[in-house]
Amino acid sequence: MASESIRGRGIAENPPHRFATMWVEADPGPVQAGPVTEYLEDSTKTILARNQSPDIGFDTSINPYRGCEHGCSYCYARPSHEFLGFSAGLDFESKILVKTKAAELLRKELSKPRFVPQVIAMSGVTDPYQPVEQKLEITRSCLEVLREFRCPVSLITKNALVTRDIDLLRDMAAWDGAGVMISLPTLDPDVARVMEPRASVPQRRLQAMRELSEAGIPVGVMVAPIIPGLTDHEAISILQAAAEHGASIAGYTTVRLPYGLKDLFADWLGQHFPGRQEKVLRRIREMRGGKLNQSDFGRRFATEGPFAAYISSLFRITCKKLGLGRRFPTLSTEHFLRPGEQLALF
Repeated sequence: MASESIRGRGIAENPPHRFATMWVEADPGPVQAGPVTEYLEDSTKTILARNQSPDIGFDTSINPYRGCEHGCSYCYARPSHEFLGFSAGLDFESKILVKTKAAELLRKELSKPRFVPQVIAMSGVTDPYQPVEQKLEITRSCLEVLREFRCPVSLITKNALVTRDIDLLRDMAAWDGAGVMISLPTLDPDVARVMEPRASVPQRRLQAMRELSEAGIPVGVMVAPIIPGLTDHEAISILQAAAEHGASIAGYTTVRLPYGLKDLFADWLGQHFPGRQEKVLRRIREMRGGKLNQSDFGRRFATEGPFAAYISSLFRITCKKLGLGRRFPTLSTEHFLRPGEQLALF
């Protein structure tokens, strides 16, 4: 049976991770208060993550944080916390690993003669602008390095904190070196409050789009994830609102539930939307070949069936009507320059 929900947290449960051979099970009972978030030093020696999956639209990324305090109930990254010995549940949003040396490591990587200039994504797993970034400024320090080297970056976030870095992003956009996608799966503040409890409210994300656009920074909306039976009916409204706030690009994904996230998300639905739980899970299975997740490379984001075709057609037609592009503007690597190289020319 699912635990009581915890105010300000997406998931109240903390099930054992899939690699655990033994664990301690707490006594059942009502949850009085959620845990205080812990920030743990990540002693990684490298900062650039390489991607070889055909499902992902980038080759190299920076993840300043592991775990995410936004606490999104649907987050496909939750099972990644299990590799650290933590739970995909409450641990994922309350035990955050921080890479305090990220900028220093990035500088070393970009300075290497063998580094090939390329677009770097921030970030591929968890949000680079989650709440603690306001204090630690790890993402900002990485952007400062990228700007110095003139290395292009694409950002995706659901936090309006990204507008704090408009000064850096504006400079980079001037040489086609930066673009931002804002993730926005719902406009309903009540749904957002329980689904993404510590992310910026939808209206604030729309305002962030406007501020970025007015600063000359390419900005788009990711309607992600679409949850069939819960948020799919909002797709048109989200695209319209994004276009009105300066978005010029749009994309979407449909919710996927790898590993233990399947049970966590099903329990979350039962807590907050019990009348829709069966419908949502049935539609996800219809779109993913009878499963709640498709794990084969090349198929992880693929959907099938009539409802998937309906969403795809609706999205395509609406984007065309609103003048929203489906591809991000090409970012330029031709301006890449290691500090000191100009002097070497003389």
